[in-house]
Amino acid sequence: MPKKEVIDAKAKKVTEVADDFKEAVSAIVVNSRGLTVAQDTELRKELRDNGVKLMVIKNKILERAADESGHADLKEVFNGPSAVAFSHEDPIAPAKILKKFAEDNDALEIKGGIIEGEVASLDKINEFATLPSREELLATLASMLQSPIRNVAYAVKAVAESKSDDDDAA
Repeated sequence: MPKKEVIDAKAKKVTEVADDFKEAVSAIVVNSRGLTVAQDTELRKELRDNGVKLMVIKNKILERAADESGHADLKEVFNGPSAVAFSHEDPIAPAKILKKFAEDNDALEIKGGIIEGEVASLDKINEFATLPSREELLATLASMLQSPIRNVAYAVKAVAESKSDDDDAA
């Protein structure tokens, strides 16, 4: 491949990764060296099932993409092998999945990332990983909304039954 084509291909890749950094609600950088093929496949499947894509990207491309996307502070985590989990929907999903997977597999190391447009340290990512997911929050909210309605229904039923008992007694 001629040198100009190689440079153009790399420039295009930098732009694509920079766009992913800009558009993602979260992007978590990990070192996955040492994972077996089975572990890597399992991790990718779980991420994919939750709307997260994991990409192994050269550090030089990541550094340039971080500069281009306005996240130059993230460049310090681009050492050694790097893969990035991009989520465009749920900011918590990648942190939650990667933290749990790292606890079960010592070979996975979370290095840092971006959450909702801000560069996040490992501590911040771990903090986000403990938050409930969007689905869990919606389920909790639905349950909380159902509770008062259920109580009103029980009260109405009790009143109706007491009236029915009064009518029977009369």
